[in-house]
Amino acid sequence: MKVLAIFAMALVAGVNAGTYTDRFLEQYKKIKSSSSGYFSSDGVPYHSVETLIVEAPDQGHETTSEAYSYYVWLEAMYGAIEGDFSSFNSAWESMEKYTIPTLQNANSEYDASKPATYIAEMDDPSEYPSAIDSSIPVGQDPLADELKSAYGTSDFYSMHWLLDVDNVYGFGNVQGQCEAGSSASGPSLYNNYQRGPQESVWRTIPQPTCDQFKYGGTNGFLDLFVQDSDYSHQYKYTAAPDADARAVQAAYWANVWATEKGSQGSISQTLTKAAKMGDYLRYSLFDKYFKKIGNCYPASGCAAASGKDSAHYLISWYFAWGGSYNAQYEWSWRIGDGASHFGYQNPLAAYALANDASLKPKGSTAVDDWTKSLQRQLELYEYLQTDTGPFAGGVTNSWKGRYAEPDSDLLNDTFYGMFYDWEPVYHDPPSNRWYGMQPWSADRLAQYYYATGDSKAQSILKKWADWVDGVIQFSGDDFQIPSNLGWSGDPPNVQVTVTSYARDLGAAAATARTLAYYAAKSGDSTAKSTAKKLLDAIYTTYKDDIGFSVEEERDDYNRFNEKVYVPSGWTGTYPNGDVIDSSATFLG
Repeated sequence: MKVLAIFAMALVAGVNAGTYTDRFLEQYKKIKSSSSGYFSSDGVPYHSVETLIVEAPDQGHETTSEAYSYYVWLEAMYGAIEGDFSSFNSAWESMEKYTIPTLQNANSEYDASKPATYIAEMDDPSEYPSAIDSSIPVGQDPLADELKSAYGTSDFYSMHWLLDVDNVYGFGNVQGQCEAGSSASGPSLYNNYQRGPQESVWRTIPQPTCDQFKYGGTNGFLDLFVQDSDYSHQYKYTAAPDADARAVQAAYWANVWATEKGSQGSISQTLTKAAKMGDYLRYSLFDKYFKKIGNCYPASGCAAASGKDSAHYLISWYFAWGGSYNAQYEWSWRIGDGASHFGYQNPLAAYALANDASLKPKGSTAVDDWTKSLQRQLELYEYLQTDTGPFAGGVTNSWKGRYAEPDSDLLNDTFYGMFYDWEPVYHDPPSNRWYGMQPWSADRLAQYYYATGDSKAQSILKKWADWVDGVIQFSGDDFQIPSNLGWSGDPPNVQVTVTSYARDLGAAAATARTLAYYAAKSGDSTAKSTAKKLLDAIYTTYKDDIGFSVEEERDDYNRFNEKVYVPSGWTGTYPNGDVIDSSATFLG
């Protein structure tokens, strides 16, 4: 899906636009060809054509809400060229059909005054399961009643982030079913991460979204993660807010382009759905346990919030919800997240939800929330930007995921009382080491700037673009961009160094897209030239039969046989009979 950069150049740079439009259509046809292998037989976009790939998913024929959001964006761009937005509508319908859970039966029993019971996040998988602690104060959820009033339901309109498209694990959690097994047809929703910042994909224990103890151990998979006195059948879903925001972003551009072509009416129903998704996306703007924002430690002393006092107004790493399954007495829970990475921010989505008449949500305070979020996101970019241009990691209201006391140096220059974290959420590898986070987020800022001309965004982007122009290396029809970044110091004195280079085509495409949008609005000729050179190098040097690819060397290829922590004495099985015990490795 990273081919989107090619069309972005045609849209905004005005440099041989016909050439780049032709290249986009060439790649679009490859992506949509059944022989290329980008989609399943159900029309679900795979995370990758290859099955042997380990990123956030642990194999390529899974999919993510991220992939779906790019698919929606791809079809919006196709509509802008051809004037036919039917495939944009179809992409959204597919996304809705497979990623927005239909099994949410206990949500009607949710108590907004008691959103969830506190469970501390630990530092290492070996410290799990983590105990439920009902003594820790938890705040009030200010969104639940408003959303129910707006939409007449207690169910979320949000994507669960991870699907086993071919049901390889065999959980069979296809829409509306709970552990239907390996014979179930269609994409199966499942979970992996749940054991702290050191739980890389290599250390996860794949688990079903709906667990009625058919697989796993005595208590299914639940007691691997949570220590409780009693376990019951239940479901749980997690949203990746950056993906939901990207889907809204794609809908914004579809609206712009369809309006220009006089066909806005053809996508009006999809725009209404995008606005609804943006309404529920507000759960990402709140602290995990709805505690007050600012100097929130220790857990027992940080006050429970009411109203919007728990809102940090940033797009956080996740939000989640769940509830009982087939229980005599139903219950459900919801959490936000106190940790926000700059790489997840999307000022264009916030702007659209606050200002675009076709995308304003129905929730009574949604426009106000997204108006505040837009300004708060811009402030975060300023707070985290180094003197040289790139952005440091993020901020958190819950140090170490358990409202711990942070190091003393972090107490000085806070962000609305939240603490700087150079590696928010995950540490294996550090979440802000990868250069790709830079253009991933700066691209959204550049699109916001292109759409609005905001001078604050322009000044932030100029510093970033000048840095990027200085660190990209070109050699003939080839290039190298930063791969890993090293960080030191705290805001406002964070320092960054480029520690390694690579030919990451996805990150290169995002860089080109960022520079193209920025250059088109600002007139920066250097940024425009660099964007063009990157796109030409990708197309000339790395095109193959079905897309673009490059051979890659990685240090983590030696982790396939890495041991996965399972508590001593715990045993269970997967649907195919594979045993889960303390001798388990990533491969089995």
